[in-house]
Amino acid sequence: MAQNTKRSINELLVSLFNHVMDMEAKAVITVDYSDITNNDMHIIEAIGVEEPRNMSQIAHRLSVTVSTLTTNMNGLERKGYIRRERSQRDKRVVYVILTEKGKKAFYHHRDFHKKMIKAIVKDLSEEEMEILCRCLKNLNKFLEPKAGEANEHRREG
Repeated sequence: MAQNTKRSINELLVSLFNHVMDMEAKAVITVDYSDITNNDMHIIEAIGVEEPRNMSQIAHRLSVTVSTLTTNMNGLERKGYIRRERSQRDKRVVYVILTEKGKKAFYHHRDFHKKMIKAIVKDLSEEEMEILCRCLKNLNKFLEPKAGEANEHRREG
C-alpha cells in the first residue's frame, strides 16, 4: 500500500473519530437528556433493554472496572434512569435495570446509531458492506485490550 494511502487512512480515522464523538454528543444529548453525559448514554446502552445485567457484565461490556462504573451508576440512579434489584436466587447479586426514562434514553441513542449506519452503507453493495465489516472487525481487534493487559490501559467510564 502506498505511503500516501496509509496517511490518508490515518487522517480519515482520526477525523471520523472526532466527528462521531462531536456529532453524537450534539444529536444524543438533547434538551430531554441534558442531565446526563454522552458517557452516561453509553452506559445506558451497555445496560440494554433485554435481560437485567449485573455490574460486572456492564463493566465488561464497557471495558472499565466495576469501581469506575459505580460512580456513574449512582448518578444515573439518582436521576431516575436506572434502578438496582437484588437477585431472587442469590441475594449477593445486584442487577441494574433501566427505568422507563432510561429506556427512552436507550432508544433515543440507538436511533442515532441506526441513522449513522444507514448513512454509511447507503451506496454500498452487499460485497462492499462485507469488506467494510471485515475492516472494522480488524480495527476493533487492534483496539481491544489484550488479555492480561493492565486495567490502566482500559477506557475509563
